[in-house]
Amino acid sequence: MLLYYITDRTQFPGDESVRRRLLLERIADSARCGVDFIQLREKDLPTRELEILAHAAVRVVRENPCPSASVRTRLLINSRTDVAIASGADGVHLRSDDISPDDVRRVWTRGAREPEAPIIGISCHSSADVARAASEGTDFAVFAPVFEKRDAPTARVAGIAALREACRHRIPVLALGGVTLDNARACVEAGAAGIAGIRLFQENDIADVVRGSRGGR
Repeated sequence: MLLYYITDRTQFPGDESVRRRLLLERIADSARCGVDFIQLREKDLPTRELEILAHAAVRVVRENPCPSASVRTRLLINSRTDVAIASGADGVHLRSDDISPDDVRRVWTRGAREPEAPIIGISCHSSADVARAASEGTDFAVFAPVFEKRDAPTARVAGIAALREACRHRIPVLALGGVTLDNARACVEAGAAGIAGIRLFQENDIADVVRGSRGGR
């Protein structure tokens, strides 16, 4: 099961410096425990501040590798290809209305210091969105909201049936939106390649999340 941690430092207590420290500690724990992807999603930060935080996050991930040689945590930057390139991140996570994956690759080829192609994930809210992501060669789709949307509690949720339909396309799909250790198995049984979340990773012990979601492995 792929695990995808989406960050939100504003959920941590304290002033800005404390929140950033707690976030970087959580990122370090995630890397050591073998979380597959971390999306730095601090949308409120000005570009320069986001870049500084991204540099720190990249360093933390590289300094805290998982003991298992088969697992390497990849850091993605939300939407900002320029920040991802400048910080040495592994790729980007695109909004559903963002630039195309081909545009990301063109920018990456011109600007990145490393020869590796970027990892590109994208937010999807329907089966059609996932089909388009697959046709554009996106590495994976994050399908939401499956169970709930915290900042919009009255929003219509997709549910397991819609997730199952989305997972029929030829692209890994990660389930997002109210996913917990209790309902993660239902997502996988519907065809999801993994689960994504903010609270799941920020409000629980990371090691417990990894063990619980992967059946103790």
